[in-house]
Amino acid sequence: MQDAPSTKELIAAVRAFLEEKAMPELKGHTAFHARVAANALAIVERELEQGPGAQDDEKARLAILLGKEGSLEELNRTLALGLREGEIDLETPGMKEHLWLTTMDKVAIDQPKYSGLRIAIEAKDEA
Repeated sequence: MQDAPSTKELIAAVRAFLEEKAMPELKGHTAFHARVAANALAIVERELEQGPGAQDDEKARLAILLGKEGSLEELNRTLALGLREGEIDLETPGMKEHLWLTTMDKVAIDQPKYSGLRIAIEAKDEA
């Protein structure tokens, strides 16, 4: 049994400290590095929350695309080999969709406020 606080709660507390207490007191390069650290912690929080689902979805798409089961790492290696050997390309059914969804999941974790993410999602919804 794991006691509180959870990993996610610890990360959130450190990020809140940096953003609310430390950064207002800092200047110059040190303030910049504190912002970088707070942003890194925010990415870790999103990775903990969204990452497992995104990986499960990616694995399921790859299993369908490749017609085989395996770990996410194994399936990605098989995909890379298929691309290198010319057995798989953008015209392979499901490939474009897989790449698009995998990229959107990654950007949603790394840079959720990126304007291109919103535009891409809106354009996909309209299509």
